[in-house]
Amino acid sequence: MKALITGVDGFVGKYLFEYLLEQGYEVYGTTISENYKNDEINLIKMNLLDVEQVNKVINDIKPDKIFHLAGQSAVGLSWKEPALTVSVNVNGTVNLLEAVKNYSKDSKILIIGSSDQYGLIKPEECPIKESKVQNPQSPYGVSKKAQEEMCKLYVKAYNMNIIMVRAFNHIGAGQSKNFVVADFASKIAQIEKGSEPILKVGNLETFRDFTDVRDIVRGYNLLLEKGKIGEVYNIGSGKEIKVNELLKKLVSMSKKEIKIEVDPTKFRPVDVPLIVCDNTKIKRDTGWEVEFFIDNTLKEVLEYWRNIIK
Repeated sequence: MKALITGVDGFVGKYLFEYLLEQGYEVYGTTISENYKNDEINLIKMNLLDVEQVNKVINDIKPDKIFHLAGQSAVGLSWKEPALTVSVNVNGTVNLLEAVKNYSKDSKILIIGSSDQYGLIKPEECPIKESKVQNPQSPYGVSKKAQEEMCKLYVKAYNMNIIMVRAFNHIGAGQSKNFVVADFASKIAQIEKGSEPILKVGNLETFRDFTDVRDIVRGYNLLLEKGKIGEVYNIGSGKEIKVNELLKKLVSMSKKEIKIEVDPTKFRPVDVPLIVCDNTKIKRDTGWEVEFFIDNTLKEVLEYWRNIIK
């Protein structure tokens, strides 16, 4: 069984390729990086915006399963680089779909969306079902909604084997500092190494649904095994936690006293106050369940940054 992971060099890609290898897959992965090395899988250089490259990869491999992770995935960065975000997430995905349509029609594809597609959410609408009307509030969220709409069109028009997942916040060791938990943990590790013991933060009043990345990648594979073609699935823990509470948990693990300062310049232009996942559908169709607890994941993330920062 051949599995192709686009964007294998990303945070989720690392955990996904390790999981698929454990399951006995022959794993292929794409990267645009000149520096990324990986001897455990079949690594391929591919830019989603290069149609010839994408066509060649799909035609050469003809994968049984495709996990489409590649994209611009940082909400904050999408405000600074909206055109890049839309180009990679929408045009790049269309290039992949066209290649599969023309060269590997039987491939099953998992398209990774985001809870950011839902946008502004009223507390009474939580937990959020897949049927909730999408009203994204960031360039990233808009790009993921557009990506998903194109995929639905390809299922209807070309009878392609596509399943879509809207992933809620996921965390783990190795995640970029563009994301809130990694950002907090890296700063705490810097303070422990001698930096000024002040942690400057943005909006701490939002509630989010955080899941360990290892639970997420297991869910991705289950979706391509047991999910229904053309359907959209939420994946998330189903439990909300305040960002301030996350920060308190991390600070309590610190070896130093830390002062928290709210910095208005770190606030996003638009921020959604509450997001929590209704995961009934993925549980029903695939049997997926959360196995990792957030406190243990937070400890692992902080330990990761302690080892990185010298």
